[in-house]
Amino acid sequence: MAPLPDIALAPPTGCTALRLRKAARRVTQIYDQHLEAAGLTITQYGLLGHIRSFPGVSVGQLAEKLVMDPTTLTRNLRPIERQGLVGLTPDPNDKRARLLHLTEKGLAVHKAAKPVWARAQQHVVDALGERDAAMLHDALDRMLDRLAR
Repeated sequence: MAPLPDIALAPPTGCTALRLRKAARRVTQIYDQHLEAAGLTITQYGLLGHIRSFPGVSVGQLAEKLVMDPTTLTRNLRPIERQGLVGLTPDPNDKRARLLHLTEKGLAVHKAAKPVWARAQQHVVDALGERDAAMLHDALDRMLDRLAR
């Protein structure tokens, strides 16, 4: 994507965190409404996707990748673990750590939910417009990178 032209903007007013949280809640509602048909929330779908991408990842490592507290991650893993979608095995190198992997059922559920997720993604892109959605992704990626420093 071409760099954005410099435009004069007024300094931001109000709380950035509040705006981001409200936007995140609205987007989450859209994804959750779509993914309900697959029996998942967007949080669960995202966890399955990350575990699929990083088989054998520890809870701590996954929490880091997701910019999430390990205790919150563990709480979010419980329902999909109870459903038999995720398995936890002891880490042979660290007795305190557990390694995550998708079960066969977890792989099947994630694969079946992908088209539903794609419809939710398209819903958001349609609402924002392709250009604004792409700009939003770029801005969020830059923000995550800059705030990690």
